[in-house]
Amino acid sequence: MPTPSPLPAVLERFVREVRVEAVRARETEAPALTLSLWRRFAESGDRLAYEAVYFERRRRLTALLLAAHLDDRPDPALDALLGSVCDEHTWILPAHAPDGDDPADRDRHVDLFAAETAHTLAEAVTLLGDRIAPAISARVRDEVDRRVLAPVQERRWWWETCAHNWAAVCAGAAGMAALALDSDRLPALLPRVEAALASYRSGAAPDGACLEGPDYWAYGFGYFVYFAEALRARTGRDLLDDPHVRAMAAYPAAIDLGGGHRPAFADANGHGTYPAGLLDRLAVRLDVPVPARPGDGPSFHDDPCYRWAHLSRTLWWTTGAARRPPAPQAFLPHAGIVAARAAGSAFAAKGGHNDEPHNHLDLGHFVLYAGGEPILDDLGAPEYTRDYFGPLRYRTPQAAADWHSVPLIDGAAQLPGRERAARVVAHVPGDPLLLALDLTAAYGTPRLVRFVRTFTWRPGRLDVADAFAFHGGECRVEEVFVSRRRPVVGRGTVSWGPVTLRVPEPWRASPEELEVRGHDGRPETVHRVRLTASIPSGTCVFTFRLP
Repeated sequence: MPTPSPLPAVLERFVREVRVEAVRARETEAPALTLSLWRRFAESGDRLAYEAVYFERRRRLTALLLAAHLDDRPDPALDALLGSVCDEHTWILPAHAPDGDDPADRDRHVDLFAAETAHTLAEAVTLLGDRIAPAISARVRDEVDRRVLAPVQERRWWWETCAHNWAAVCAGAAGMAALALDSDRLPALLPRVEAALASYRSGAAPDGACLEGPDYWAYGFGYFVYFAEALRARTGRDLLDDPHVRAMAAYPAAIDLGGGHRPAFADANGHGTYPAGLLDRLAVRLDVPVPARPGDGPSFHDDPCYRWAHLSRTLWWTTGAARRPPAPQAFLPHAGIVAARAAGSAFAAKGGHNDEPHNHLDLGHFVLYAGGEPILDDLGAPEYTRDYFGPLRYRTPQAAADWHSVPLIDGAAQLPGRERAARVVAHVPGDPLLLALDLTAAYGTPRLVRFVRTFTWRPGRLDVADAFAFHGGECRVEEVFVSRRRPVVGRGTVSWGPVTLRVPEPWRASPEELEVRGHDGRPETVHRVRLTASIPSGTCVFTFRLP
């Protein structure tokens, strides 16, 4: 893939950072992926110790590869690191090891990161050609085939039929590796890759929503697009020419809250950037609205895993051209998601069901922004551990119902399961915007007959009206509102900086805080306000006023 010449001005920071990182990679020694680090996951459930070293090595590899491509010259440090990656005892992560974790199986097991590594190395030797030492190039080709392409051809993998990011990343990366190397396995692999990508697309509702959240949209849909464009270049077939794909491409714009913010529904981050080249390619090819790029352009550090696929396409596909901006309001009816933007403020809420991929117990949950900053928030993704992907998932605050802005009813929180689903009762766009969700099925509370939550949004005000019907008289309800800001509880009010909630009678407010570990493993203190009352059947309205 040729690099645009001259480079768009918007890439100046990106290229500068690539060169800085390449110098660092040449002048300092890469850390080693030791077996003691590998065993940490089995011993304690800790993923970060091994992954920190793994992604540092991929950071160096991507920087050196991009720099060699930009400068069009050999780099002995890149040759050495390519050889070192070929020497790694496995390309997978400990959390993805096969059952039993037999060391003999590790280097031919295909997870997300083995497939990504194969793609990176395959494009490295193809892109740089004779600028890679012949012995290294031959070793790379052998290892990509032995570790990824042959195993994918020789057996069926569970991810081939899944409906989430694994299918897109594993199949897309393996497919691009085979295309880059012009592998003899292509005739056998391409139909399998395309079938896996069809399974991936089946996980997105007709409205295009990514139920895994915006970060996993960038991951899964990104690899789908990267493969689709590689296939189009090779065969002329266009997988992007599809109405459902167009709807999927428009998802980031639909949930955009402005200023780089988006709701951190599911395992996500509430602030971040999407791969710049990916968005520019979608804007050009599909003419969909996409979020605005940062004012100083993309960064080499936008992807904390330093994936070659994202960062190379940022170099190749970023145009700097104007993008069509998101509309002020969006509604994704199948996912039950609404988002609205105004000057300096924004609001989003979700329905869905409680067995979504990367699920949190969050039906009827919402986020509220004022002054361009999150006020009522979603805690997003926690630190990934073994327990989080096991039976203790919903004991993790970020995934638990009682750390989302949804009520506990008669002491009970929402329950997991696909049958625990929200039903959209009404959606009325405009000023005001209205969304009503029937959330009765989310709870297993015997006394609950019906629960409907209605959001009414207009700039400067959000009304949350909860209508309850109970068996047998009054019922205890605890309304929860979550924030990263410390609340101030006054007489009849709660305030979070610029946002004030009027607390109606007979509700009583109590603030609580908790220290949690974020996705990067760093501790942070989060807050919630619990409003408690015993109430009869009827409707309670909570009004949030914004500047």
